[in-house]
Amino acid sequence: MLSVLFLGTSAARPTVERNVTGLMITREGESLLVDPGEGTQRQMMRYGASFAFREVFVSHFHADHYLGLIGLVRTLGLQGRTEPLVCYGPRGARRVIGAALALGFERSPFEVEIVELESGQELSRDGYVLSAFAVEHGAGALGLVLREAERPGRFDPDAARAAGVPEGPLWGELQRGRAVTLPDGRRVGPEAIVGAPRPGRKLVYAGDTRPCAATIQAAVNADLLIHEATFGAEEADRARDTQHATAAEAAQVAKMASVRQLVLTHVSARYSRDSTALLEEARAVFPETAVAKDGYVVEIRHRD
Repeated sequence: MLSVLFLGTSAARPTVERNVTGLMITREGESLLVDPGEGTQRQMMRYGASFAFREVFVSHFHADHYLGLIGLVRTLGLQGRTEPLVCYGPRGARRVIGAALALGFERSPFEVEIVELESGQELSRDGYVLSAFAVEHGAGALGLVLREAERPGRFDPDAARAAGVPEGPLWGELQRGRAVTLPDGRRVGPEAIVGAPRPGRKLVYAGDTRPCAATIQAAVNADLLIHEATFGAEEADRARDTQHATAAEAAQVAKMASVRQLVLTHVSARYSRDSTALLEEARAVFPETAVAKDGYVVEIRHRD
């Protein structure tokens, strides 16, 4: 399973309908908390997010993207957590996040490691890679890519039987790409029995940003692009001045990157109650678009 739970979808300040930014990415039981704005811990409780996550990613240091760490770390300590937590962020993270975590308590009840990332840096995980890329929002802001490793090709049981391979462990060896030796001494390779490797899934989170070439490049053929849409077309000048994006601009990024699905978030308070205009604006450019609400869940499925 690979899914995204949107914990908060408002830009800059919370509203009655939407909390500020926050989302949880979960893959095969592992969770990554992204941009925990203030109140994230309550949103996690409200929507059933696991508190057993080990890593946090902060895209940039505007308050609505990281101040929730203060209360969250305090809550985790009161819950008896002892496992270490790793916080990733752009250059300056040790100073900014470290200062934030010093508020409210002298010492964290568990180890919090702060790691500064550079654009292009990759973090290898079991079965996938996390990589950072630079976006256009000032102060070294970063986006994040989760890219799974290739999956084995499809196993053809009829071809295996025709080649005389008995069912059992030898089938598993072939599916893992290894040649096998049959009881009669013949060697059978996987070439005619297992299809070409299949791509893993790809998720891209752009954070706060102007539409930019870096996001397009990072999101090429992504299964899901999460892009901000702070404003509608009528506020295009303001979007440009504040280094944000309109819904149509985000949709154009998705179209140029040939992504499978676009989800818009970081919605200005003026659209908090009704984001229909943003959705229509984006779908006119890229039909496979949704506007996230707090508690919205997207499951990313394999293409085949």
